[in-house]
Amino acid sequence: MTFRSLALSNIRGSWRSYSAFFLSSVFSVMIFYIYAAFLEHPDVLSGHIVAASKVRQGMVFCEYIIVIFSFLFVLYSNSAFLKTRQQEFGLFSLFGMTKAQLRKLVIYENAAIALLAILVGIGLGMLFSKLFFMALGVLLGMEETIAFAAPLKAIVMTGGGFFALFMLISVWTALRIGRSEIVDLLGAARRPKGQLAFSPWLVALSVACLAAAYGMAFVMNAGTFVLLALPILITVVIGTYFLFTQLSILLLRFIQKRAALYYKRTNMIVYAQLGYKIKDNARILFTVSILSAVIMTALGTVYIFQLSGKEGILQNSPFTLAYLEKGANAHEVIDPDKLKSIVKKDGFEIDKEVKATGIQLDKFSIQETGGRLREYKEVSSIVISATDYNKLAEATGQPSIQPESGKLTLVQQVSGGRGIGAGVVKGDVNGEGREFPLTGTVNAKVMNWIGSYYLLFVADDFSYVQLSSSVPEEKRLALYGYELDDWEKAAGTAAKLRELVPPAQREQIHFDRPDHYGELMETVSLTLFIGMFISLLFFIASGSMIYFKLFTELQEDQAQFRALTRIGMTKGEIRRIVFTQVGIVFFVPVVVGIAHALFAMKALDNLLESSNWIYSFVVIGIFIAMQTLYFLVASRSYLNSMLRGATA
Repeated sequence: MTFRSLALSNIRGSWRSYSAFFLSSVFSVMIFYIYAAFLEHPDVLSGHIVAASKVRQGMVFCEYIIVIFSFLFVLYSNSAFLKTRQQEFGLFSLFGMTKAQLRKLVIYENAAIALLAILVGIGLGMLFSKLFFMALGVLLGMEETIAFAAPLKAIVMTGGGFFALFMLISVWTALRIGRSEIVDLLGAARRPKGQLAFSPWLVALSVACLAAAYGMAFVMNAGTFVLLALPILITVVIGTYFLFTQLSILLLRFIQKRAALYYKRTNMIVYAQLGYKIKDNARILFTVSILSAVIMTALGTVYIFQLSGKEGILQNSPFTLAYLEKGANAHEVIDPDKLKSIVKKDGFEIDKEVKATGIQLDKFSIQETGGRLREYKEVSSIVISATDYNKLAEATGQPSIQPESGKLTLVQQVSGGRGIGAGVVKGDVNGEGREFPLTGTVNAKVMNWIGSYYLLFVADDFSYVQLSSSVPEEKRLALYGYELDDWEKAAGTAAKLRELVPPAQREQIHFDRPDHYGELMETVSLTLFIGMFISLLFFIASGSMIYFKLFTELQEDQAQFRALTRIGMTKGEIRRIVFTQVGIVFFVPVVVGIAHALFAMKALDNLLESSNWIYSFVVIGIFIAMQTLYFLVASRSYLNSMLRGATA
């Protein structure tokens, strides 16, 4: 038997242990190749696909992430496999195999796995790249689909890069084999695990770090983000690590002292073994917890930014279509009948239609009582009546106001700005200097921001009639607002209407809401589309880490359960114990990750000054569903291996 045939025989015999590592490696190679195929696509390199520049940098960044993560993942996986095979290596050494030959065997095995994973990964990447290009073309709004291509440079970069990565780690791990003596390798599985112990000081440190991190995240806002972001990250990492290495042992000790729970059915065996499993797997559980929190927080953040971005667009643009005419009944910008005709022809309905007339106030200033003087020489403002303002407010869902007789109320349309108190407004109306008492400020967005009309003043109806009587009708202003149903799809209609407006009046329109929403959705969709594969890679790898650790302890667990079956334990009881233990190992880091993610979402809500808990729970629910599916597959595979060994 040659080394090559022995290596292949070992792979076939341990395929169940290799399968999760192999599939995760295949997925990493596939995603890397798909991104590389796009980056090296001839149409992308030639500039034929103009929209590609929007996603190129993001994909390059993801390529680096995949390489770094794959390096750490393969390094861990190889170390885990070496640990499971210590007895096997000890027997090989006992039968005369030298350390150099052992290293050669390990390198052959890893080379075979690497070649197979790379070939399958690139093959699947080619198979799915066309689907990826089609989806990307839709998200980029391209009229022509991206042609299928398998760039040689992408194949060489993927194959060569990953093979070098696999072999570099294989050589490094193989060198570690020679550091152990034969007696240590043969007796690795029989070494006593020792007493479970914890440090009260480290337990207290864990609790204090997590409490401090959660407390800082709960109160963090835009003003304290720079100050608190790094301390939160550090305390979460420290607290989570000692949660699994120290605090978990304390909790198990607490359960052991509750006789009613500990001695119920098979709980004693479950918790007795669980303590050692958590102790042995603490670093993996810690890593999976942090990965889970990162995945859920990242996906939730992008999702929330999409929703909050849409809300921001609606707040800044209360109407789908808005414009201003200089002249109460002028139609120099666009004829309302023509606008309605085009809207109807394109299949849209006008849900709301509002017209408000006003008077232009130029070169105005505001002297706040007991405060500073604010001068607005470069911008203009509009004075409208309370009746017209309340029509706008009703259409946009804002509260109505009733200004005091003979006084103006300032409507500040910039959210979050500091209001101006009572004072005096001075400005020119139709070239004549005027002065008005000011009662205060109302924060409300009732009209799209059009041109240089920065502020809006509201007068009571009687005062407005008196003021407007000195302004000719052709010098008055008319604000038009139209809200369309299904406005998210109205970008084409807005473009048609924009073409009808004379260039000199383009500053008097605001038809941009559909365009802004389209840009937002394109950015968010591309981010989700690209990031989804990275998140899925993280998810699969985190589950695989737990899967590996289960199989590193398989022989030991089989021996324990074999002894238990001799004293009467049934297969049903073994099944219950295994499912409970594996379930706890799988879901405890997920629960910890969810807790971290929820407080991260709370901090994000504080930064955005919004509440998006429902969307956070949607992302968490999807993650739990995926983790449950992975748990069922892994636990079934582990249980079958366990029962075969325990009843043999």
